[in-house]
Amino acid sequence: MKRAIYLGTAFILVFLIASCTKDQINSDSSPLEKLSTDQSSSEYLSSDEQILEALNIEDKETKRAYVPGNQSSVYSISNETSANRVLVFNRNSDGTLTEAGSYHTGGTGTGEGLGNQGALTLSDNKIFLFAVNPGSNEISFFYIRGNGSLLLLDKIDSGGELPVSITYHRGLIYVLNSGGTGNIAGFAVNHHAQLFELSDSRKDLSSDMAGGAQISFNGSGKALVVTEKATNTITSYPVDAHGRPGMIHTFPSAGMTPFGFSFGRGNTFFVSEAAGGADNASTVSSYFVSNWGKVSLLDGPFATNASAACWVATTKNGLNLFVTNTGSNDVSSLVATKMGELDFGNDGNTTASDMSPIDAAVDHQSKYLYVLCGGDDSIVSYEIGEDGMLTQIDTESGLPDRASGLVVR
Repeated sequence: MKRAIYLGTAFILVFLIASCTKDQINSDSSPLEKLSTDQSSSEYLSSDEQILEALNIEDKETKRAYVPGNQSSVYSISNETSANRVLVFNRNSDGTLTEAGSYHTGGTGTGEGLGNQGALTLSDNKIFLFAVNPGSNEISFFYIRGNGSLLLLDKIDSGGELPVSITYHRGLIYVLNSGGTGNIAGFAVNHHAQLFELSDSRKDLSSDMAGGAQISFNGSGKALVVTEKATNTITSYPVDAHGRPGMIHTFPSAGMTPFGFSFGRGNTFFVSEAAGGADNASTVSSYFVSNWGKVSLLDGPFATNASAACWVATTKNGLNLFVTNTGSNDVSSLVATKMGELDFGNDGNTTASDMSPIDAAVDHQSKYLYVLCGGDDSIVSYEIGEDGMLTQIDTESGLPDRASGLVVR
């Protein structure tokens, strides 16, 4: 299902979120039988290994955990109104992708752009996958087999309206609900390998209709960060020893319309600023968040001279970052020092992309970049070269319209 590389030129609206339609539905993605349990229990499993043990899966192939060198896969969600699915693409040794089916989440999507980053996330050891269901206000919990296929374990109400972003750290799962008044909510996995909501974990955003775009733990797992597009605010919360968020902190965004972000090493993170979609006005800024949830600006706003910069992906060392520009149909390569100072990579050149590049993800070896393109419903693969130079090597097309999120296992 490969097609020739196509360079799109049409201008796409700033917050268009798209892609992913594969017709194959795998039947072994049914949830495990529910067990009778006290979902209000404050005890939770704090590691992938503990959750895996609770599953008590006998099949050796199914139970095999992921390690680098085993099958690596790329995942996205279809975000369809009829039935949300996780779309799976296996990675080949040369970085190209091969379609590997799809798995029902048990929930639904919206069929519309979500204005988000982080619709899916992986557990610490890449054994489990968590996905949002924006249409049915739920989150889903999957086990990832050694061959990259999925087993649906559980789903649960997201604790708010329109869940768009999800994050995980040592057994804790937090979701950003951007609909209604907007909030965050926390979850964990109990000893029956089922999801439950943490008491006292719901926290409001800085204001109603804040336009939350993404949530993520910092590197230590002791703070949560949220970008708010409508209020131009970086919101953060400390996380206590019991996994509950503390008092909200707000910090004014250095650039207009803070959107997606990615953590580099430790507690430094990089935020794309779409500037309301204005032509050639996008910026990127770097920040530090302490373990007490306080945010400080390191550098920025750094002008990228691109349009509608909305998504950010970083290499493993946190020193190279890639920003997808939906409006100008290209990808910016930037470099960062260990102190968060920003500059252009790739000699200041952008890399042309297929129509409307949105979500992006880097593989664990930082050799390949994958970009979801909403304008022509595709995933484009790039090889990462010296100084962040990108060489397009593959295109996987025919994804469903309005797919969202991209993670690499």
